Amino acid sequence: MITATQNFVFSKTADSAHHPVLAAIDLGTNSCRLLVASVNVASLKKTFFRRRPNLAGWRIIDSFAKIVRLGEGLYKNNQLSLEAIERALDALKTCRKKMDFHGVTYVRAVATEACRRAQNGLILVQRAKEELDLDIEIIDGEEEARLALTGCAAILNTKIPYAVVFDIGGGSTEVIWLRLSKKHRGRPGYPVPFEVLDSISLPYGVVTVSESYAQFASSPEIHQGIKTHVSQELQAFVRRNRIQDYILNRTTQLIGSSGTVTTLAAVQTGLNHYERRLIDGLFISTSDLRAVSQKILNMSAHERSHHPCIGAGRADLVVVGTAILEGICTALPIPELRVADRGVREGILSELLVNLHNFQRH
Repeated sequence: MITATQNFVFSKTADSAHHPVLAAIDLGTNSCRLLVASVNVASLKKTFFRRRPNLAGWRIIDSFAKIVRLGEGLYKNNQLSLEAIERALDALKTCRKKMDFHGVTYVRAVATEACRRAQNGLILVQRAKEELDLDIEIIDGEEEARLALTGCAAILNTKIPYAVVFDIGGGSTEVIWLRLSKKHRGRPGYPVPFEVLDSISLPYGVVTVSESYAQFASSPEIHQGIKTHVSQELQAFVRRNRIQDYILNRTTQLIGSSGTVTTLAAVQTGLNHYERRLIDGLFISTSDLRAVSQKILNMSAHERSHHPCIGAGRADLVVVGTAILEGICTALPIPELRVADRGVREGILSELLVNLHNFQRH
């Protein structure tokens, strides 16, 4: 079972006790992402008698995301390539500049699947410390899932007692089965409390699978094969948790957190460019997801790379992502999915805020 932790990596860069600024970095297999948030200390003090602070006490003031393909070639020899390390450090350099500009007080930076798997992952960690004075923590899959769930908790429907939350990553896909707690349910300012009942990590990620099939990854046959394998690997997970019974009783919800899910939602809604505010929290039927998946599969590589909501950086990855997504929807026939454009970074910020809130109380 996933439990809470206080294993934060703090780095004080400015004396801003009255106006603290928090930052979260998520260095994944495909992307490097940063969120910077300012905290309203007055709001924290108003919540003195609460166990948790009102999350309205912070607001995002800057963000950054860049595709670095840290896991490129990783499946061949379990090594980060020098080129991938340089791309990651270049993105982290931008993160460092943004944090310095905003006078960040507390930061937690984490690295996930690629650095966990790579035999030379510590080289990147050491260089980030030496060259950028940035402490990066390589977290395990359980901690990654817990942070992602914490980040997504705000969009869980409190009236539905169970949920399946999944995240299609660059190196793997995580699927979590959870039960919502009645404690504090519906109280403003509180994240939705939950208990993780079971989880599974599937060895299918958009980067690793795309590389293993190379130019054939977008073929209908490979697409169908990936979908079938994902669905089959989920069957035991579904059976042991009797998830099918909860689906039939309409007591479970489906939450998708990944670039694949947000991209498909943006394509399905016909956006001229990606807008987070229109996608995060959006409900979309799984039948519509299948339709847009086939639409993307039938596009040429040129059409995908020039689509305003896909782009060249994700043109090859999104096809594999749609196959993984369809496999999940086949194994979990829940008619509607809620899109979460949030995850590890938001989870880190929420926990940094809780830690700061506790400090303010003493």
